[in-house]
Amino acid sequence: MRHLRVPNRAVEDVLVVLRDRGWLATGMRVIPDEDGEHRLVPIDLGAPIEMTSPLDGHQIVQHEGTFDNRVDSDWWNHLALLVDKDEIEAFGEDWPSSHEFISDMMVVRIEAILEPYSSRIAEAKLRAHPHIRLVLNDEGVQGELRIRKLTPIGARVGGEIVTDNIPESACSTRVLVRESGRSIACDPNKAYFSTKLQSERLETLSLSKELRAVIGRPINVCDPFCGVGPALATLLSEPELVNHALASDLNPEAVTLLLDNLRRWDRRDYPPEPSPISRIFEDRIIGIADASRLREHDSLVGLWDLVIVNLPHRTIEFLPSLVPLLDMSTPSLVRGRVVVSESEILDANEEIKRSLPKLLQDFHEPSLKIKRDYSSTLRLCSFEAWIAPQ
Repeated sequence: MRHLRVPNRAVEDVLVVLRDRGWLATGMRVIPDEDGEHRLVPIDLGAPIEMTSPLDGHQIVQHEGTFDNRVDSDWWNHLALLVDKDEIEAFGEDWPSSHEFISDMMVVRIEAILEPYSSRIAEAKLRAHPHIRLVLNDEGVQGELRIRKLTPIGARVGGEIVTDNIPESACSTRVLVRESGRSIACDPNKAYFSTKLQSERLETLSLSKELRAVIGRPINVCDPFCGVGPALATLLSEPELVNHALASDLNPEAVTLLLDNLRRWDRRDYPPEPSPISRIFEDRIIGIADASRLREHDSLVGLWDLVIVNLPHRTIEFLPSLVPLLDMSTPSLVRGRVVVSESEILDANEEIKRSLPKLLQDFHEPSLKIKRDYSSTLRLCSFEAWIAPQ
């Protein structure tokens, strides 16, 4: 997570400012920097990408976050009060080792063998994280749109923890997520949005600013798997970065949420309901579309400086159909994510390069970088490919 690198003598003053603005990450510790002269202060996900005065003089660094143990945020300690020690040991590594926060909700994946313990797992998670309203069991993706099935297994109702007969009023999954100074409306039961990928979106922002410098003007961005728009949220937060933008998705529910978000970010009157992709404003092309068929629209071909390919299981498959969208008159950039086994990364790198036009000289060739485990055998990776003008 992001931290402010602050001289030891200035930590208390910085904490006061961060708390006052709501930018201090709750439940996380201030930790010493390796040089002994600075401390790393954890920043909330919703804090702006760049700090304003009086914090702008401090460097922002990425560092593993450390939980504040003064609040017992270790859910295992709470589980041990609800489940016998022998039972905990019997299931070993089957117990859920991680979770994901989405605003005031937590998503956790419980193995089928542990379903009888789901209510106790939910209670332990809620005890460990007092700010959480709802715990959802991730039962995997379903259908062509790969929408996750998320089942409520625990909620906080009137200050009490409830795991049986959870009232429907407590099960709403539509929330606002604060990230990089923006509010992003999402509903993980309709369009999944991973908060764990904020660092990826910040890398895309950094690459986009580099691309702007290379071509000497604001960039035109194509996001054909946009979901509710988290990548655009980050890019639009940078002044004079984005000129024209195309944002499309095959999921109508995702586009509905995207329109709601763009209405707030752009402060323009976007339509309330989704429709097939169309030019809503001179600089905004939005709507429902199959990304593999965008090249069939002559008005969309050859316009885009940055193409974001955020469909990790099928990115390599889709690349050839997306290349025609690139503006080949100037250098351009493809930014993508791929799920692949570690043993197949080298082959995947070669396949990516075969799918792309001539690469830009003096820039690194596209190479998958492992970002985190997707499963016991698969890795979630990202890459960027700098394309030469033709």
